[in-house]
Amino acid sequence: MTVATALPPVDGVSVEGRTVEVRVPATSANLGPGFDTLGLALSIYDTLQVTALPAGELDIEVTGSGAAEIPRDASNLIVRTIAYVFADAGRPVPGLRIVAENGVPHGRGLGSSGAAVAAGVLAAKGLLAGDVEIGDTDLLRLATEIEGHPDNVAPALFGGLTIAWMGEHGPQHKKLLVHRGVSPLVLVPAYTMSTSQARSLQPPHVSTADAVFNVSRSALLIAALMQSPELLLDATADRLHQDYRAGAMPETQRLVQALRKAGFAAVVSGAGPSVLVLADGPGSRQDAVELADQVTDTPWEALLLAVDVRGGTVGTRAEGST
Repeated sequence: MTVATALPPVDGVSVEGRTVEVRVPATSANLGPGFDTLGLALSIYDTLQVTALPAGELDIEVTGSGAAEIPRDASNLIVRTIAYVFADAGRPVPGLRIVAENGVPHGRGLGSSGAAVAAGVLAAKGLLAGDVEIGDTDLLRLATEIEGHPDNVAPALFGGLTIAWMGEHGPQHKKLLVHRGVSPLVLVPAYTMSTSQARSLQPPHVSTADAVFNVSRSALLIAALMQSPELLLDATADRLHQDYRAGAMPETQRLVQALRKAGFAAVVSGAGPSVLVLADGPGSRQDAVELADQVTDTPWEALLLAVDVRGGTVGTRAEGST
């Protein structure tokens, strides 16, 4: 990704002094068999307030998950994303003041980098409003160019259950509504997992039998999530990625196996190490939490969540508000 730090002045609306407020949800990608394709938006959020300053100025405040490790300089992912969008629009990059509160756990397989990228493109969209209009197609294109793949940024931007793919004209997505009986539970450990490390464990080729297995389960998963939650256990089975990554996160694998043996539709959330349980009703989630406390040596934070249906939002802050 090429990041612009300055561009020659061009005709356009000045953004200096404009403030926008952005909220983006956590996401869980793959959902078992839907490797690099399926994603689900979840009701835990990153929020940020971005103000355009005179060029060259930069002020970043971060609280919440991962705050101590997040750069406060031009290498910050949100800063780089905003700069990328302004460069794509042919507009000079303003100075920025960013106040971020991170609710999405970092390094846990819940789309924290995708959320940052989605937040950045939405913030840029809001700052450029009235000068350059950025539609959904370009939002997804820009976010995918920065993130590298669309499976997390699509649900972060648009909410719900998304199918994402690369088409002739770039990244595409289809948003679907999830059956109201589906009740997500995320079990989050204290340790982290690098997405790049997880991807390095993937084999370059898989057997035809395993490919056919995942195609059938991915198709079934759409039906289970939209119409038939009772099919979620069978629908979330996978042979393409989770077993290959198991050695890097044995406690996660042990928990997934124990939950599935007990009848819960449990999968590794994204690249891990969190575990996503797609319960077929809110009542069964507590049973899954209790089982998690029993079967591994790792403490798990239980997040009882809903499916976020709105996706990322951006609005202009009212004058004089605090």
